[in-house]
Amino acid sequence: MKTTPVSTADLQRSVIAVPPFARQADLSPDEAANRALLRHLEQGGVRSVMYGGNANFYNISVSEYARVVDFLAESAGADTWVLPSAGPDFGKLMDQAAILRSREFPTAMLLPMSFPYTDAGLADGIRRFSDALGKPVVVYLKSSGYLAPATLARLIEEQRIVALKYAVVCPDPADDPYLESLLRAIDPRWLVSGSGERPAITHFRKFGLKSFTSGSVCIAPRGAMRMLQLLHAGRFDEAEQVRAQYLGMEDCRDEISPIRVLHDAVTLAGVADMGPMLPLVTGLSEQDRQRVAPVARALLQWDKEVVPA
Repeated sequence: MKTTPVSTADLQRSVIAVPPFARQADLSPDEAANRALLRHLEQGGVRSVMYGGNANFYNISVSEYARVVDFLAESAGADTWVLPSAGPDFGKLMDQAAILRSREFPTAMLLPMSFPYTDAGLADGIRRFSDALGKPVVVYLKSSGYLAPATLARLIEEQRIVALKYAVVCPDPADDPYLESLLRAIDPRWLVSGSGERPAITHFRKFGLKSFTSGSVCIAPRGAMRMLQLLHAGRFDEAEQVRAQYLGMEDCRDEISPIRVLHDAVTLAGVADMGPMLPLVTGLSEQDRQRVAPVARALLQWDKEVVPA
């Protein structure tokens, strides 16, 4: 596992994969399946892997947390950046920070809080989590106005934040007042496009972002890495052609459930058997599996034929 401090180059060198986490029938971690997914990503060129919502870290117990993050650190390649998440509530944040502080992860991401919180209170929690971790952290912005731009600018100045995962979904990603307000307060290098392939080109082309996260990369890593390389080269029309291959999977995720579809799609594509989902969520219905399966398999087959940019 890569353990050097996170830099802008780290954020830009790879698509940041946000994979599911495989479990066995008794809900214990399936180490073989999780390693198979990691190898699939690494063989496709991915070197940054973030375990958060898709991995259902919201519902992971603190008693299991050390075992899980230690396994991920041991399983990743020497040049792979593993980014675990923590929280979202303050008690869990602090308990998990104590575990992470004694490990060599270069940072961790705060899962987004939905209720209850205030701007000042959340900023205080970020400061306390960063202090407890001993490192700057990643903050996950999932709702418009989650934190005030001025608040985030202060936290960056204090070296509390190493990156912001921006995953606010807008009907038109080019019309995003919150993102525009953020970019008036902070440099775009701090922001990572956090909603997969669909808004990534607009985020690069209009707003100047330089990296993106992806769930579908877990099925098609070579294509996602090609898209990132094309975006960095300013070859946006070619990037659009690559992105088009992902929209069938992204449509399934948007229309059914982003987390549940990705979890089962990795299995249905034949990458690795993710097993059951950790409560409080469930896998897809049989009807939805029948819809997702051919899309997932076609995406994997296409990815095998991708030539790097």
